[in-house]
Parts: sequence; structure tokens; C-alpha cells
Amino acid sequence: MKLVSQRAREIKPFLVMEVLEAAQCLERNGVDVVHMEVGEPGFETPPPVRQAATRAMQGGQTHYTHSLGLHALRAAIAGWHKRQYGTEIDPDYVVVTSGTSPAMLLVFMAICEPGDEIILADPAYACYPQLISFAGGVPLMVRTGPETGFHLDARTVAGAITPRTRGILINSPSNPCGTLIDPGDLQRLTELGLFVVSDEIYHGLTYGSQACSIRQFTDQCAVVNGFSKLYAMTGWRLGYLIAPPDVVRAVQKMQQNFFISACHFAQTAAVTALSEECDPYVAVMVQEYGRRRELVLAGLSRAGIRVASEPTGAFYVFADLRDHCKHTGLSSYQLAFDILNRAHVAVTPGSDFGPGGEGYLRLSYAADYDRLEVGLERLAKYFG
Repeated sequence: MKLVSQRAREIKPFLVMEVLEAAQCLERNGVDVVHMEVGEPGFETPPPVRQAATRAMQGGQTHYTHSLGLHALRAAIAGWHKRQYGTEIDPDYVVVTSGTSPAMLLVFMAICEPGDEIILADPAYACYPQLISFAGGVPLMVRTGPETGFHLDARTVAGAITPRTRGILINSPSNPCGTLIDPGDLQRLTELGLFVVSDEIYHGLTYGSQACSIRQFTDQCAVVNGFSKLYAMTGWRLGYLIAPPDVVRAVQKMQQNFFISACHFAQTAAVTALSEECDPYVAVMVQEYGRRRELVLAGLSRAGIRVASEPTGAFYVFADLRDHCKHTGLSSYQLAFDILNRAHVAVTPGSDFGPGGEGYLRLSYAADYDRLEVGLERLAKYFG
């Protein structure tokens, strides 16, 4: 008798983690590796947030909370959206979760009947198809390219709609490309009449134009966001979902059964993260990411590596190595591990993000500036 279910057997490995784990193995053997694979903010959580968490723990805030999350945090999230986008959010339409991935899993479980299709871009964040499939849906990946910043447009989506289509999943600024969806394209996507799930985890991390929230265009949507990226709180495992009341109620019942609630003291600290007290710390991080972005773009250019579409958000560059892969016969997976083993730079194979990512590499510029300099020097020698 097979003990592992078919869907568990069929889930694909998260290749960025495979690279990270291989890099850590090299490091245990004394090899110096530059990490440009993971989207891990190269900063500590702002001091006011850490101090708030300490006070909360010492004050006994170590218990279950309301399944939707602390009302103070849900109100703070609504207030933050009002300041950022001018949108009115009822705190009761907010669900606080243990990270953004659980929020996304819960929303797809709430909206998908078995076999319902969710349209998403190819390439896109590697875990999206797995989350949709585990929720009973069918990920329908639609090929995109540099001409749209690797984003979906309404014309392409309209051509992919079938009777089983339930919704669209978008991500702006995007992972793996760091590009933003044009506001006009957002408006046109909402006019297709499909429920839109918008992953806005990289909002605030932009260099030039500001990202728009899908809530500025429709309330027939789910916003997924969290504290990992903008506030350097990856280890706190705290995210949230904004959705219509019927979706929120469905998610709440699943939260009660599967997760109960997010961490009590982390929620209290997150209220501080959303306050004006933390704005200067966020501004410093965003400014430094912008500096690192310029460093990496210039370094790749000197090395003769093309960037598929110049990033204006997040902290990723999607490097076009299709000619190199064709010339060497290496897949992006093989190329990433060859770079790791020979140049000691960890990068993510583009195939992690879908068939449309083959021949590309994703490079993260979240690491320290001086480490990025070392990594770029090694990449220049490797490709030299």
C-alpha cells in the first residue's frame, strides 16, 4: 500500500530551495557562496517592531487570538490601505494568516470547485501552481514575454477563458521579473468579469512608479499581502487576506479548523510595523535596494548578460541566458548548478517559474551590497 497520496507525489520541488540547500552544503565544507537565489531581505526587522514583540511577549500576549486576527491589526491594515491607495476597507473583511502562502491556499480553497481553472502568467512564482492544485483547482499558465513585462494582458486572458475558468492570479511587482502591471491593464483585467487574486507582497518595494492595488479597481477580488518583504519579517510568518465577506467567512472557517490563528505577539508587533514610526526604516531599505538594483543591472551589462525586462519593483532581475543555454546545451537548471559549483554563486533556474522561464535565470539583489559585488565579479569570470 502506498502511504503517500498521488497529489503529494506529484508536487514539484521548489527549485530555489534545492539551490539554497546545495549552497548550504558547499558552505558546510568551507566554500564561500554568494547568495543571489532567495528572496530574503538583506536587513533585520526594524527595531520598533522587535521591541513591540518583546513587550508583547513579556506582557503575556502568547495565546490564541480571534481567528480573523487581532482587531487592532486588521484596523491597522485597513488604515494602511487607505493611506497608500485611498481605498476603504472594512477591518472585518481582513483575515490575518501565518504568512502569505497560507492566505493564498485558503483563498483558492474558498473559491475553487474541483477542476476550476485559475489563469496565471507563465513565468510566475513557482509555488502558485502547487497552491492552486492542492486547493482542487487547475493552474492554467498563459505564456507571456518581455513586451508585457511578463504580465498577463486582458486580450490574452480573454482568449484563454473556458467554461471552467474561475479567476485570474496576478502579481505586481512580480516574482521573478520585478516588473509592474500598468494601471490601465489592471482596469481591463477586472472588466473580464473574473474574480482576481492579487499577490501584492512586494508593494512598497518600487523604484519610480508606485504599484496599484487591485482594490482600486474592483471589490470582486482578493488581495494577498504580508510583512515578509517590505518590513524584513520573513521569519515572523505573518500575512493577510482582504476579500469579499462571503469569501472571508469561508476562509475564517478553514482558518479555525486548520490554523486557528496567527501568532499573537507577532500580530501585535505588526501593528507597529504599519505605523508611521517604521516609515523611516522602510525608506532606508527601499533606497538601498534601489542602489543594489543599479549595481546588479550595471554588472550584468558589463558581463554581457541581457536583462529580459528591466525591473522597477521587488528585488529580482530575470536574466536572459537563452543564447548561452542553446550554445552550451545546458538547461537553466543545469546552468544554475554549474554556476553554483564552479563560480560559487547561487542563482535560481528560470524553469522554476514555468516553461516560459526556461533559458532564464532569476537573480536576487536582496543580499548585502558588498556580497553582490563579489557575486557579479564571479559571474563575469564564469561567462567571460
